[in-house]
Order: sequence, then structure tokens, then C-alpha cells
Amino acid sequence: MSQIQTWTLIFIVASFSVYLYIAWRSRVKETAGFYVAGQGIPTIANGAAVAADWMSAASFISMAGLIAFLGSDGTIYLMGWTGGYVLLALLIAPYLRKWGKFTVPEFVGDRYSETVRTIAAVAAIIISFTYVVGQMRGGGIVFSRFLKLDVTQGVILAAVIIGLYAVLGGMKGITWTQVAQYTVLITAYLIPAIAVAQQMTGIPIPQVSFGQILAELDAISIEMGLNQYTEAFAARPQIDVFLVTMALMIGTAGLPHVIVRFYTTKSVRGARYSAFWALFFIALLYTTAPAVGAFTKLNLLQDVNGISANALPSWIDNWAATGLVTVSDGAQTINSVSNSPTSGADLIVNNDILVLASPEIAGLPAPIVGLVAAGGMAAAMSTAAGLLLVISSSFSHDLYFRRVKRDSTDKQRLLAGRIAMGLAVLISIYAGINPPAFVAQVVAFAFGLAAASFFPAIVLGIFWKRCNATGAAAGMVTGMAFTATYMIYTLPVFGTAANPHIFDISPEGIGTIGAIVNFVVTIVVSKMTAPPSDEIVEMVENIRYPSARREVTAGTAAD
Repeated sequence: MSQIQTWTLIFIVASFSVYLYIAWRSRVKETAGFYVAGQGIPTIANGAAVAADWMSAASFISMAGLIAFLGSDGTIYLMGWTGGYVLLALLIAPYLRKWGKFTVPEFVGDRYSETVRTIAAVAAIIISFTYVVGQMRGGGIVFSRFLKLDVTQGVILAAVIIGLYAVLGGMKGITWTQVAQYTVLITAYLIPAIAVAQQMTGIPIPQVSFGQILAELDAISIEMGLNQYTEAFAARPQIDVFLVTMALMIGTAGLPHVIVRFYTTKSVRGARYSAFWALFFIALLYTTAPAVGAFTKLNLLQDVNGISANALPSWIDNWAATGLVTVSDGAQTINSVSNSPTSGADLIVNNDILVLASPEIAGLPAPIVGLVAAGGMAAAMSTAAGLLLVISSSFSHDLYFRRVKRDSTDKQRLLAGRIAMGLAVLISIYAGINPPAFVAQVVAFAFGLAAASFFPAIVLGIFWKRCNATGAAAGMVTGMAFTATYMIYTLPVFGTAANPHIFDISPEGIGTIGAIVNFVVTIVVSKMTAPPSDEIVEMVENIRYPSARREVTAGTAAD
């Protein structure tokens, strides 16, 4: 066993032991503990848990890789996800926390109707399932490289471990586990970034020092047939950059697994403060990602430029075993690098390996390589657990309890939720083995679906009292169907061939158009049908204003 494997096993076994111990100690027997941790999580701890939930395998494993190959266009992920979190924290989370319900479907059910609740529950399951596929894939990549498994075996192992502690501990166990996972993932991300920054520039602050290498990176990128790294709109059309950024932003504000985090605090004030702490914890990684992408890209290109295909560095051989790095047949020397198998380049490097391979490419010691592997698994596990819980709660609380068995006991609902979670794990194994795109792109699809379904219903439900159940139902179904249809049309899923993008709009950006469709349909249908009842109007007033303010605004139900 190599030193890298040994250190990887040490870090993964140690961290997993901590996660499972926390899940066991925090196990619950009632729905309040299972779904919202009894609403007793301290503010800073909840902020760390939100950050861990937020920074999935897409953020840890794939985002810097996409930035490395997309260059400045890759900042769509930074701008969209960060801006979306601010939008969520300021515009939505405090109001939903004041409403005081377990799930997003429960909010729209109370605000609109039981039919809309059912639509929202189905949407939450679809969105969360799409998102969790990326996490399973990310976990599989970690295991496949560092434990010498193929990707299929890695995905299965990751899914079993994630499912085990998510089913065991519910939200209470997941929250405290995510605090530990955030500690692991941010340590694993920052240490190699600082080491590489010191190695390449002499300044151990990656956020500051990576600017020194951009001119060199531009030059070698052009030499090897790639776009200039700092050139805007070289990898994506300008319209698509805007649409993807917007879809990620408003999709963020509609993601059920993140919104539910703000139910776990002790008060509305606690929800606001935990949002601040989460933004701080998120910024530590997100301000480092561009530097990781640039450093790794330059190291990679310098490592392989002009080298004989028979004398490649050891990291390529290590990753080639996973099938995520390939050398083109017949290549004598490496003169071109790409992340696309159809590009004809001499060396094909999957986006999703760059962060995990970065310490090896930079020649850092084996313990740091092993630490990064543990961080990648922490990122994948923390988000996947929250997503599985959304699937569980949407099925058991919003479908089983509301539509099938209204007299079900807490025990029966917990059992139904855990069964749903287990089935989601099994199905996501297949999808994780056969993903439609890179990890960050798969996650972006989930954001697009959330943008087209939840965001308009939540925003209009809070800020437009005239919005009614008929309009919300029509808007959610139309927006979701439109967005999903376009994604299926442009992606090789369900056995279909990929088709060209219409008007240069990628499947990651179509959620913005879907949200506009949702808004228009909801507003038009609401205007054409009866207004909501006085009781609903009073509920909206209650979450928007204090009692004194409501007295002043009484009688404005039709605005």
C-alpha cells in the first residue's frame, strides 16, 4: 500500500468514526428532532452546518476544476451561489423561519392549498434527487482514486456510508455531524491552497498571490490550444453566462435542503445570525477557489507541456486507473489538454479531479493528499445527508401523512421517511454511476429546477398577498415542466441524444427562463381567479410585519 493510500485511510477512517459517533449520540425518536433538530441548534454551530450543507462536492471537488478550464467564465458558479445565499438569507429565510413550519412544501401548503403542497413535495424530491446524484458521484471519485476502486464501487461505498448516518440521526445528528464535516473540509481545502501559494509565489495567501501567475497562465494556455484564461466569454456566450448566474442565484434561494436549515435555530433572530456566520464560513472556501483553479491549471500545464506520452508524471498514471484522465491514442507528446473527450486533445482531464489531484500535481507530501481526500468526502457527505432528509420529509410528512394516512403516528412517519431515504440512496447509486455531466453541472441542474419551481412561489407567497393557490399551482407545474423538458432535450439522459442549445442557452441556464415562465403564469392566473381568503392574507401580514404594523396596513388585502 502506497503512502498516499495509507494516509487517506487514516484520515477517512478517523473522520468517519467521528461522524458516525456523533450521529449515534444524536439519534432521535420523534419527528421534531428528525426534521428540525428540535429547533435547538446554537447560532454559530448552525452557521457551520449551513456552510457544510451549502459547500457540496460541487463546491469542494468540481468548482475549482470548472474555473480552471472555463477561466473567468467559471466565476458564474462563484457569483451565482454566493449571491444566491445572500438573497436567501435576506429575502426568504427569516420570513419562513417566522412562519415556523418543518418543510418548504408545508409553507406553500399553508399559504396556498393542499394541492400546491403536493406539487411542492414532488418538486422537492425531484430537485433533491438531482442534487444528491452529484454528491454520490463526488464521493465515488474520491474512493475510486484513493482506495484503488473503480468509480462504480466508489459510488456504492459512498452511498452506503451516507445513507447509514443520515437514516440513523435525522436532522439533529446531521447538523452536529456537519459541524465536524465543515471543520474537516475547510482545513483540507485551505492547507494545500496555502502550501501551493507559498510554493509558487512566495506569498502564503492564495486569495492575494494567485494574481501574480495569471499572465503566465494566459501564455501557456494559448500555447497549448486553449482559450486565454482571463478572457471573458471565451468558454460561454455572454447571454448564457448571465442566465446561468441568475439561475444559480435564484435557484439557491429556493433550495429546500438549505431553507430547512433556518428552522433548526432557537429563534428568528438566531436564523439571521446563523446566516451571517454561514456566509463567513462559506467565504473562506469561495474566495480560495479561484486561486486553487489557477494554481492547479498552471501546475498541470507546466507538468505535461511537450512531455513524451511514455514519460508522463506519476499523478496521471494514478488517476488514469479511474478512467478520469486519458491520453489520446497515438499521442507521442502532450501538446494539447482539454476536459472534453470530443476535443481531440492529447490529454483529457476530467474537471472533477483537479482539486483532489492538486496536491499530487504540486508535489505536496502524502499526508496532505490524504487530508484532501477526507475533505472531499466530508463535502459530499454533508450535503447528501441534508438532501436525503428533504426527500424523506417531503415523502413522509407532505405525501404519506397528508395524502395517505392522516392518523399515522410519529413512529409510522419516521419509518416511512427512512424507507423513502433508503430508496433514494439506491436509485441515486445508479445515477451517480452514470451521471449526465460533471458534478458541478449536475448540481447546477438542481438549482435550475429550484429556480423554476420554488423561487416564484415563495417570493410571491411572501410579498404579494393577491397570489392564490390556482396561480401558484399553475406556475410551479409550468415552470418545472418547461425547465425539465429543455434539460432532457439538451442532455444525453433517459437514452436520448443530446441536442444543440437553443439561442445559446445551456441546460444550466434554462432555470432562469423557467422562473420567468413561472412568474408570468402565476400572476396571470392569480389575477384571473378569485383572491385568497382573509385568513391567508392575515397569515401573510403576520410574517411580514409586527402587530402594530399590521393594524396600519389592515384592509389592503387586494394589493
